[in-house]
Amino acid sequence: MGPCLVHLLLLGYVLHCWGHPLQSPKRENGSYVARIRRPASRYAYVNSSSVFDPTYAMHELKAVLAKYARADQFLAGVGLNPDTHADASYHPFTFTLANVTNATSSQGNCTGPCNATSGRNATSHNATMQLDLYPLSVDVTNPNTSSDAGSAVGLPGTTQVPLEDDVAGGLDILYYGALQFGSQRQTLTVDIDTGSADLWVPVNCRACGGDSFRSSQSTTYKSLAQRFSVTYGAGKVTGTLAQDSVAIGGLEAEQQAFGAVRSESDDFYDQPSDGLLGLAFGTIAQSKRPTLFESLMLSKQVTAAAFSVHLERGHEEGSAICIGCYDTTKAIGPVTWNPVISRVSTYTVVDVSAVQTYWSIQLSGLSAWPGHTTYANLTAAIDTGTTLIYLPDAVAESFYALIPGSRAAMQYGAGFYTFPCSSSLAVSLLFSGKSYSVSPQDFNLGRTFEDSPDCVGGILALGKGFPQDLAIIGYSIYDYAGNRVGFSPSVNQNLA
Repeated sequence: MGPCLVHLLLLGYVLHCWGHPLQSPKRENGSYVARIRRPASRYAYVNSSSVFDPTYAMHELKAVLAKYARADQFLAGVGLNPDTHADASYHPFTFTLANVTNATSSQGNCTGPCNATSGRNATSHNATMQLDLYPLSVDVTNPNTSSDAGSAVGLPGTTQVPLEDDVAGGLDILYYGALQFGSQRQTLTVDIDTGSADLWVPVNCRACGGDSFRSSQSTTYKSLAQRFSVTYGAGKVTGTLAQDSVAIGGLEAEQQAFGAVRSESDDFYDQPSDGLLGLAFGTIAQSKRPTLFESLMLSKQVTAAAFSVHLERGHEEGSAICIGCYDTTKAIGPVTWNPVISRVSTYTVVDVSAVQTYWSIQLSGLSAWPGHTTYANLTAAIDTGTTLIYLPDAVAESFYALIPGSRAAMQYGAGFYTFPCSSSLAVSLLFSGKSYSVSPQDFNLGRTFEDSPDCVGGILALGKGFPQDLAIIGYSIYDYAGNRVGFSPSVNQNLA
């Protein structure tokens, strides 16, 4: 998903400001899972002459299937870790103009753009394209809408860390920023991922492609002697669990658990970042420990139990994650909140508000243009670590059926579709009854070949093995205490 303020579902979307609430929509029976990520798209404009390269999309499809292989179980309340309720003493995030401050950067007191410390200096094979979405219309009388202005809005105990966009071949591959580890504050960079819940970095790993944490230089490092491994499609990292102090900007979590990776597959060797920071709920963490943000809440390092993400399109600098705050300089409109939903209560006696897994919200349908909509009942996970939009087969087929001349593109494998490049589309997604427009640059992935009349669509179909009720999307605000995700029109909207 592109450079938008929708941080949920990987909604870095740049939505156009016009739209409408749904009126008694018809929905298909059953629940489905959809995924969205942002195509970095400087070269993927509608009617452009660029040719689609399936390499990134095919690689990500495999990674998505592996990443969400247990999503059905998690959403059913099976195999979850105990919920620490790190947000128990916090109130829902509010905009307090009396507390408008410039968030502290990881490189000191930075009130403007800051450069994150770079990790590996090579391109990645993991495409993390993201769609740009903007709220089409906002009812200012709606109590779920906030229109406060200012800079980085948050109470004391906030920090803003710049993120670097790995841009390759016209795609925003991934976004990464700096963390500091151990008593000597060794700096390593991590991919920011709201679709997973584990933190891992290489530790004393000579065979790993990036920088490695030197545990002997930290007097507070401790090995937990437990195996740790994470699989991402064809890629895999293995090691053991460890704990040490971990800092993000000016905030520090002591005895933070993380994966001390000693081996990684070739897929990670040329990644620009060293590791990964998962920001979903700790209930799904393979480490079975609280996430870094949850640890900051448990130790009262942040006053506001919320974080927000701004993702640029096609620019290495300018993206940022705001911990405990909301940077209104990155938005051009009010925030529209969407409640986080879960199916846990359907299968257990646990109340849905008590146990959360993914930053997921209701996706009720998709439109090709006004009046041409396919309705569904999807749980959409906002994932800053995924690029394209992934839907169940039947839903994707119904969506493309709205576009005359579209058809399955089996030359790229199952799941891909093409549509006439000359189509005048206005693709939008329906979240919680609100319509969000998808930028044409993000939906059109390029022509099938030079001068071809057919272009490849940025919405893909998933096989039957994928969970049938999950979707993934990427300026968004993630509010633990309020149990909700907020979308706001991004400054990138004017750049689309």
